[in-house]
Amino acid sequence: MLWPMQVMLSSALHAQMLALAEAAHPHECCGLLFGDDGAIRRMQPVANVSDTPDRSFEIDPATLIAAERAMRQGGERLIGHYHSHPNGRAEPSPCDAASAAADGRLWLVIAGRAITGWRAQSAGALLGRFDPVDLVLAD
Repeated sequence: MLWPMQVMLSSALHAQMLALAEAAHPHECCGLLFGDDGAIRRMQPVANVSDTPDRSFEIDPATLIAAERAMRQGGERLIGHYHSHPNGRAEPSPCDAASAAADGRLWLVIAGRAITGWRAQSAGALLGRFDPVDLVLAD
């Protein structure tokens, strides 16, 4: 799965992710992203089951497995996930890079009022794991 350098994100989904990150503060929020190579069509908030939710995230494994299974059976395409950095920067952290599979999936990182897009891959420009993806806001 190779992402174009631009991915469309609706203004409504953008606002929803910012609100979820703000509501979760001081913990990290997280969720799944569905769509296609050119656009994020839907997001699904997911419980952060990390033992240290104030500084890391772990998507509920049962929810992730269910989304993967549904996709294999013809359901929506799971294209990535999002999470927040309540006290950090809107870019993947070294911890994110250590846990990211080089699978080409999209990672959105939220910090403050900013959301940035990244593609997880081997030999990425950031931390050897991520390449930037431009998010294009659409109505």
